[in-house]
Formats: sequence, structure tokens, C-alpha cells
Amino acid sequence: MSTTTVVLAATSSEVLNVVAAFVGGLIIAGALVWAVQFGMRVMDRELPHPSPEDHPKMPEGGPVHEMREMREPDELPRAEGGERLMPYQLRHAGSRTGKDQRRKRWLPGSSGSFGSGGLGHV
Repeated sequence: MSTTTVVLAATSSEVLNVVAAFVGGLIIAGALVWAVQFGMRVMDRELPHPSPEDHPKMPEGGPVHEMREMREPDELPRAEGGERLMPYQLRHAGSRTGKDQRRKRWLPGSSGSFGSGGLGHV
């Protein structure tokens, strides 16, 4: 093989690679254009955005504020005759307003910090 044949073979392979990359880029660009047009058609078929009149309004009395209260759990029903209660005999765990409405406060020296294995109640 002469040098001219090798150069010609190398050149033709590079041209094919460039053409293949260009065609691949055109295919990807065409797919992206199609996807955008498809998305626009889908958005046109969707319901329109709600108007400002459809949005919720503030109550007549002004904004509603948070109400804080201490809650305590309802007692579970007792089983009759020492039988255990089955899950279908229980009701949802509810709660009621507690008798003591003072917030529980942390007292220094009364316990260790969370998970530290501290001294606990001293």
C-alpha cells in the first residue's frame, strides 16, 4: 500500500464520521422540536388556569389564628371478663382538652439531654 492510499482511506473515514455526527445531531434536534410542539398541544387541551375570583378569600373576621391548648388522650375501653380487646372493637384514638392548660417546661437539672445518656433526674 502506498502512502496516498492510506491517507485517502483515513480521510474518507473521517468524512463519514463527520456526516454521521451531523445526521445524528439533526435527528436529536428534530426530536426536541417535536417534543416541544407535542407539549404545547397537550397544554392547549388542558383546563385554563383559575381566575382570581376562583381563589379562596379571607374570612370576614380577618385571618384565622392558631389556637393552642394542651390535649390529653381518651381512655381505651376496658375489656369485659378479662378478655383482650380485638382491633375491630377499638375506636380511633381521640383526645380531649386537658384539665391543666399550663405548658410543661424543662427544669434545669431534671434530666439529661436527648439521647446523651446523662444523669437523668437528680
